[in-house]
Amino acid sequence: MPKTTNDIPTPEVILTEDQKAEIKSSLANPMASMRALTKGKLIFFMKYFWDTYSADTFVPAPHIEYICSELEIVARRVASGEAKEYDLIINVPPGSTKTAMVSIFFPVWCWVNWPWFRFITSSHGKDLSNESAEYSREIIRSEKFQAMFPDIDIKMDKDGKSNYRVVKKEYHSTGRVPRITQGGSRVSTSVDARIMGFHAHIIIPDDIIDPRRAISEVGIQTAEDHMKTLATRKVDKAVTTTILVMQRLHQKDPTGYLMENSPKIKKICLPGEIKNGYKEFVNPKELLKMYSDDGLLDPKRLTWESLKELEAILGQYGYAGQVGQNPTPPGGGMFKVARMALIDHLPSRVNIVRTVRYWDKAATVDAGAFTVGVKISQLENGKYIVEDVIRKQISSEDVQMLIKTTAQADILLGDCEIAIEQEPGSGGKESAENTIRNLAGFSVRADKPTGDKVYRADPFSVAVNNGDVILIKGEWNKAFKEELELFPNGTYKDQVDASSAGYNILTGIKEVRIIR
Repeated sequence: MPKTTNDIPTPEVILTEDQKAEIKSSLANPMASMRALTKGKLIFFMKYFWDTYSADTFVPAPHIEYICSELEIVARRVASGEAKEYDLIINVPPGSTKTAMVSIFFPVWCWVNWPWFRFITSSHGKDLSNESAEYSREIIRSEKFQAMFPDIDIKMDKDGKSNYRVVKKEYHSTGRVPRITQGGSRVSTSVDARIMGFHAHIIIPDDIIDPRRAISEVGIQTAEDHMKTLATRKVDKAVTTTILVMQRLHQKDPTGYLMENSPKIKKICLPGEIKNGYKEFVNPKELLKMYSDDGLLDPKRLTWESLKELEAILGQYGYAGQVGQNPTPPGGGMFKVARMALIDHLPSRVNIVRTVRYWDKAATVDAGAFTVGVKISQLENGKYIVEDVIRKQISSEDVQMLIKTTAQADILLGDCEIAIEQEPGSGGKESAENTIRNLAGFSVRADKPTGDKVYRADPFSVAVNNGDVILIKGEWNKAFKEELELFPNGTYKDQVDASSAGYNILTGIKEVRIIR
């Protein structure tokens, strides 16, 4: 009869002789058991040595265990010298532990099993690439790792941040100097660096496109050229495998390039959430079972609250790419203008944090160019109020007078900064300087926005769509809302440009951003 505790039956456990022997061995030598466990599974290795990398507690998640198992498959095929079945693409959102898994722990786990492995790792910046390599090196150097795997170490005379070698120590007897066997290596590079004379068994490009370049043809081409260079750095073209890990930034980013140019691809795609049209991008489809009931990939790391914050930072386009893994450029309907509340005047008790009047000056006087000055204020409660929009087609001399008289009127109503868009080139600089001189005594700055107008408008569109932008009633309302509603496919974009630039100044958003 099974034993009972408080009348609750406890089932009998019947062990085989092998299981009994394994348990007995584990109890006699727990270090050896943990060594075997961590050596056998990347996920256990990562959990056990997590505190050598981060002071934060390791937070498990189904996608981490799944990706670790996929990395193991790649490593074991390379180790056996089998022809690769595919290059691996991993598209996952920011904050999902992707770099820790792929670029930091995975190479160290491989060296524990196959000390001869050679890696080339890369990122869009040298510092980012070196940082991951340095974390891997520090794990190996840690007391915890050396206690578990004293036979794996960094070669003393080849110990740089961007280029180091691994050695295998063989202890033939206690107290004797170990025999050193030359092992593998790690070379870290970036898209702007040249890599010559190095070849790898596994190549890991990790976020190799700079988000500030993601919307430029030059940035896309630079990343593509780097991918082509990495493809020539293989120990064995039939065996060496590329593991590309990134969140999507552009249709033609490295994921798009590899999908189009590599005949053998396995793609793991895990959007951060699947409630806003991103369900179709989950790949393989059986991974849908990883998502929580409310549609989240990782409810502990990526809550709905944190995703909303990310959308405010990244904009619609950045969110769709980096979180949704769907880098489709924004089209018409970016602004849901019906969500902008309309009020008669500023409430008497409203607390204004900061106000800016942003001017987008027309280069010429014709039907296609307006001079626009948008006055927008940031409130203490996190809302934004567009107080006034001036939109005129006038000569350059009249523009200077308009800006000055408007500044004089604005200052009577309270503190108001003035920002002038500075167009590229010497002419734009001279025009901005002339306007600033004309505004002597006022708080004024020249603003040099970069990147496509559509992407610059993205953060402001998120605020509008979240209901965080309020309009004060005025004759300008109709034209303003019509332009936003049609953007970017409408004829005019001046009011959107000025509003977005003013909003970006208030929020401190200067460029496209990426969250790792």
